[in-house]
Amino acid sequence: MQDYRDIILSPVVSEKSYGAVQDNRYSFFVDLRANKPEIKRAIQEAFKVKVLKISTMHVRSKPKRLGQSVGRNARRKKAVVTLREKDKIDFFESV
Repeated sequence: MQDYRDIILSPVVSEKSYGAVQDNRYSFFVDLRANKPEIKRAIQEAFKVKVLKISTMHVRSKPKRLGQSVGRNARRKKAVVTLREKDKIDFFESV
């Protein structure tokens, strides 16, 4: 993977992820093929911060219905990134 935009897909928008911001922990959905060193490099490059720790997990797909049609949403990979005390990501702070 070359560019950080290929690795970081979107921030996780949930009540739990916003609560973790107080502990300098930020959550992102990342590419399924990305590993921890690639995620670390992408976060540091995109937001100009220092990453201390990364935890990754696979989020399974869930069944979804819309009328009669039944399907599943996509499976994803989530990364929870812990930053230094003085570092912040402005996107999460402004919301």
